[in-house]
Amino acid sequence: MLLEEEIKRRRTFAIVSHPDAGKTTLTEKLLLFGGAIHVAGAVKSNKIRKTATSDWMEIEKQRGISVATSVMAFDYEGYKINILDTPGHQDFAEDTFRTLTAVDSVIIVIDAAKGVEVQTRKLMEVCRMRKTPVIVFINKMDREGKDAFDLLDEVEAELQIKVRPLSWPIDMGQRFKGVYNLYEEKLDLYTPNKQVVTESVEIKDINSPEIEKYMDERLAGKLRADVELIDGVYPEFQHDTYLSGDVAPVFFGSALNNFGVRELLNCFVRIAPSPRPVQAVERVVQPEEPKFSGFVFKIHANMDPNHRSCIAFVKICSGQFERNAGYKHVRFGKILRFSSPTAFMAQRKEIVDEAFAGDIIGLPDTGNFKIGDSLTEGEDLHFKGLPSFSPEMFKYIENDDPMKAKQLAKGIDQLMDEGVAQLFVNQFNGRKIIGTVGQLQFEVIQYRLLSEYGAQCRWEPLSLYKACWIESDDRTELENFKKRKSQYMALDREGRDVYLADSAYVLSMAQQDFKNIRFHFTSEF
Repeated sequence: MLLEEEIKRRRTFAIVSHPDAGKTTLTEKLLLFGGAIHVAGAVKSNKIRKTATSDWMEIEKQRGISVATSVMAFDYEGYKINILDTPGHQDFAEDTFRTLTAVDSVIIVIDAAKGVEVQTRKLMEVCRMRKTPVIVFINKMDREGKDAFDLLDEVEAELQIKVRPLSWPIDMGQRFKGVYNLYEEKLDLYTPNKQVVTESVEIKDINSPEIEKYMDERLAGKLRADVELIDGVYPEFQHDTYLSGDVAPVFFGSALNNFGVRELLNCFVRIAPSPRPVQAVERVVQPEEPKFSGFVFKIHANMDPNHRSCIAFVKICSGQFERNAGYKHVRFGKILRFSSPTAFMAQRKEIVDEAFAGDIIGLPDTGNFKIGDSLTEGEDLHFKGLPSFSPEMFKYIENDDPMKAKQLAKGIDQLMDEGVAQLFVNQFNGRKIIGTVGQLQFEVIQYRLLSEYGAQCRWEPLSLYKACWIESDDRTELENFKKRKSQYMALDREGRDVYLADSAYVLSMAQQDFKNIRFHFTSEF
């Protein structure tokens, strides 16, 4: 197959939502329809000793939440689909924001009962900033929830995007009868006990009396009135407005009961964009270019507990990647070869000989990669826009088992490479400080150090307001500042000066007193 054809058939997207909206369940069902798995893991079920395919880390299985983005790929009707299932919990938003830089479109899952929640709003801001096309899937229609029109109004108001329903629910909760598929003009009927789409009836004309065969007159009348209202109020679906990120198609269904998922998938593969051009600092990189280029957007330690290895997730931006070919690591300026690049199915990996623009591959990492690194066939390209953060919570990390100092040091090193938290060393007392965005991160780090490295750590409280990177062209003023704030000065892993301010007031006073010092609240990786 030609390079262009291979690239055109790729669909790389992320599934995002607030925790508990059913994101991981939807991912499972998409994999089920794609034939990638044969039985879905009941996400929270203790009776069925299976957990979600995409939640494979031990702590995810115990808590029933996703804490790391997982990548899954499968073929469906001639298309190659790459799904990234992201964490919904706000303490792991950092991972999700970075993942959004590696996808071409997004499916947002919304709980029909709860509507749009805080985390969903933040994720939509990132999509809007990047002009990423969005499809909305309103989940849990088999439970009582808000009125469908109210939900659409809420999505428009809260996410600041126009919507266009492409399927429409017939009642909800225990009375849920199914959906009318506006995109394919057919009726999909729901029977709760069988947990599948029992029948699809093609009905081109919504006013046809045939509808009454499948539901009572009241529901049929309401459905006709609703569809008429939709056509009157919402703009007709146009592919261009979806691709430019101005209009979000909306689907209704129940991921847990397999309902509405196939309709979503069928429409998605037809309308979603194939790989899009990527902006590098030097120029815009087109996916069809013959030469390979890509960037690391995520690093994960210990995907295989039997081997203490890290894997760098690389999004391919252009051309074709080939196993054992030499590619330039732009930051080091040296050529690297990869004998075992992998494609993913969450934790399961298989070695691939080639991959194309739009694909996500895993490269074994022995400490060569950092988030944001570029790989090319020789050209110096730097892909930017991978957001980094100034931590808001800080704790001292101490070794709880003197016999395991080496394991602890290695564990901290590899987990920090993932970019989920940051390590600072206090220049005054030499103690190690971990900074994160959320409280849950500390629990995850402690748990993973013990289960994956056999190292025990304990946390000691530390009251700080913010970490900021400082630099100045005035050497004398910088030295004075560091002397005056010596107790609050630290070094990050790159050896850069970081000022740990203990309150907002102290920080603003420091900015006023030292005019020639620049304070940065994000560090480009």
